[in-house]
Amino acid sequence: MSIIELGEVRDEPASTPPPRRPRAAGRPLRSTAVLLLTLAVLTAAAPVPRRTVTSVPTAPGASAYLVEDGIVVVDPSTPDGDRYLTSYTRPASTGDRSVRRRWQVPLARSGDYLAVWAERGLLLAAAANAADGVLETTAFDAETGQRRWQHRGLVQWTTDGGLLLANDSGDGPGTVRRVAPDTGRVLWSLPIPPGSPDYHNRAGGVDQVVFVQPTGEVQVYDAGTGDLLRSVDTLPGDRSAFQRVQVVGDLVLLVPPGSTRLVAYGLPGMDPLWTAPVPLVAWVTVCADLLCTVQQTGEIQAIDPATGAVRWSDAGPDTLADVRQDKLLVTGPDQRYAVRDAKTGRERTDLGQWGLVSRLRRDDDLIGVRPAAGGRLVVAELDLAAGRARILDVLPGVVGGCQAAPPVLLCRRLDGSTALWRLPR
Repeated sequence: MSIIELGEVRDEPASTPPPRRPRAAGRPLRSTAVLLLTLAVLTAAAPVPRRTVTSVPTAPGASAYLVEDGIVVVDPSTPDGDRYLTSYTRPASTGDRSVRRRWQVPLARSGDYLAVWAERGLLLAAAANAADGVLETTAFDAETGQRRWQHRGLVQWTTDGGLLLANDSGDGPGTVRRVAPDTGRVLWSLPIPPGSPDYHNRAGGVDQVVFVQPTGEVQVYDAGTGDLLRSVDTLPGDRSAFQRVQVVGDLVLLVPPGSTRLVAYGLPGMDPLWTAPVPLVAWVTVCADLLCTVQQTGEIQAIDPATGAVRWSDAGPDTLADVRQDKLLVTGPDQRYAVRDAKTGRERTDLGQWGLVSRLRRDDDLIGVRPAAGGRLVVAELDLAAGRARILDVLPGVVGGCQAAPPVLLCRRLDGSTALWRLPR
């Protein structure tokens, strides 16, 4: 089903007072009247902006997911009756305003699906097992829907085209396993210590897996073979303590016991580099030429990745939401977003109050939404480089729950249905 909506997309005043009648006519006034009449005729003749809406078949309570070239719908859990996972094509252009069902496969009646995505010929679905709540991944053929395999854990692709599954959410010891993507056959397996693992990425995939043992031993394994490449003791003496590990670029970052500092080692040799006085670190990311550490209290500190020296800090209340080149997107407790300079931390501009839409690809444009009167939803591109929120559309009858793959936006409507919009660019 396709709906073509005509009309301006901007919010207009509810009413406009009628224009005053012009006074006595002279030649200048007659010329102005002719000009205004001409403009009115030209405006009426100009094409009216069109909004193309494509309905997606969904049952009440179903979840819809944007994937690379389509839409996948997961039916809700049901105590009795059938439940399906259905794949649809996505309209390829503005001239194509319909979805077509590719395939449909049955699902277990219970179990909560948390994410569905398509990659390298597979449709991967992550769900919480209904019996024990452990996360598991099921792989389907993206073209036919044929079920390939199911394993406990969440997946990471390797540089040589394999898959790693990390499962550390059960009662027993966790594992990292490498499996063959087409069959799910397990090629090797390693036990997971607490606080691990993390991954070193190169060329769009994982090439090394990093563990930290309770004894302080940091181990680096080859993601292709499972072989141990390097092992370093980070807690001298006969000690045992929980440490968290995160790999950022070519740095292995440890949060030692007490969380009063951050310790960096360099890959591939695990050479000790520096210790920074950064307490209560929650996570770290790259910010232009610096590292941004986000503390458990929300404070942001930017440090030099070569020396660990603190370049700037911000005690909040803003928290880091995203990074784009040398710009930081931060948000406050009132959901107001602002742009900061990554090198200095100084605020550039306030973008306003938005809800950030989940996006299909990491580098896709940032899309924000906010409700408007009358059950409408304002959609904007958050342009960090320009320091502004550019309004793209005001959609009627939309409740939210949006996903973006610009120029396409998938949202739930007020009546419970799901629809796809093609945003103007």
